[in-house]
Amino acid sequence: MKYYIIAGEASGDLHASNLMTSLKEKDPKAQFRFWGGDLMQSVGGDLVKHYRDLSFMGFLEVLLNLKTILGNLSFCKKDLLEFKPDALILVDYPGFNMRIAEFAKANNIKVHYYISPQIWAWKENRIKSIKLSVDAMYVILPFEKDFYENKHNFKVHFVGHPLLDAIAHRKPIDEIQFKQTHNLDDKPIIAILPGSRKQEIKKMLSVMLSITTDFKDYQFVIAGAPSQDFDFYKPFITDANIHFIANKTYDLLSVSTAALVTSGTATLETALFKVPEIVCYKGSWASYQIGKRLIKLDFISLVNLILNKEAVTELIQNDFNSKNLKKELNRILKTDKREQIFESYFELEEKLGGAGASDKTAQLILDSF
Repeated sequence: MKYYIIAGEASGDLHASNLMTSLKEKDPKAQFRFWGGDLMQSVGGDLVKHYRDLSFMGFLEVLLNLKTILGNLSFCKKDLLEFKPDALILVDYPGFNMRIAEFAKANNIKVHYYISPQIWAWKENRIKSIKLSVDAMYVILPFEKDFYENKHNFKVHFVGHPLLDAIAHRKPIDEIQFKQTHNLDDKPIIAILPGSRKQEIKKMLSVMLSITTDFKDYQFVIAGAPSQDFDFYKPFITDANIHFIANKTYDLLSVSTAALVTSGTATLETALFKVPEIVCYKGSWASYQIGKRLIKLDFISLVNLILNKEAVTELIQNDFNSKNLKKELNRILKTDKREQIFESYFELEEKLGGAGASDKTAQLILDSF
């Protein structure tokens, strides 16, 4: 069968690539055409656009790049009709994907949505469009099934979180060999995960690295995003205690003692590697003011949202500064806060429902024909 898949971010590229692998195993004649990244491309098929050319962060950034976004939408609709897929598979990325879902449904293309838009956080009125446009929804967070089915009377499939698969299928690495390969010293590692988009990296990384001289018994390692070149990060590397490793985030987390993480999927990835973390976020002043009025949640990190408590500290906007970062990092390195985080992580893993999300979703898609 023919599958058209749209993933607009690094995390979507990861989860979509694993879903593609499962689909190929169950459907050896599968043909893929997709918007995504290097991981999806490694599975096979035709890459239409790379996600690095699609990601715009915040309300103002979207407005400033509206012409590009509208051009991408127009091109995608034309390309979708020309390819004539048996199934359109949308992976997260709701601002773009919901518009494509409406178009596809109007043109009798079956719409499968993997990894639900977070309408429980904001834009809950999108449920009307989802009911009209989406043939099957596959959710990955335990509370989403209750949200859709009990609150909005819309049947969904809870398939578990695909990160459990991505992490479980990894081969263990040797810490000593890892450090030698990447020219690191013997000190414990504090991982720096500043995000994948240039806009967020610029806002986050200088603050994250402002405390390195206060923790000389540790080394700080920036996890370079696959969508960015080293030259972009180079100006931030200001002393010998700061290192850089590209495209090895999971390997880095598996040998890290603690992590400073920009809010997003990476907060959950860090937790599943059992690395105590501080969640950080800072947007433009205007975007933050708009966002806090629209988003009605107690937390911003997936870890805290799933557990419904502050298991990991969140430093948001003005609270995200060198003083607070230094204080909270000392807490997760040297106090009982560290043990409390570990206990919460085990609770988190239980709530996520076990491995097999990619296989379950692939089978459900095939069963729908």
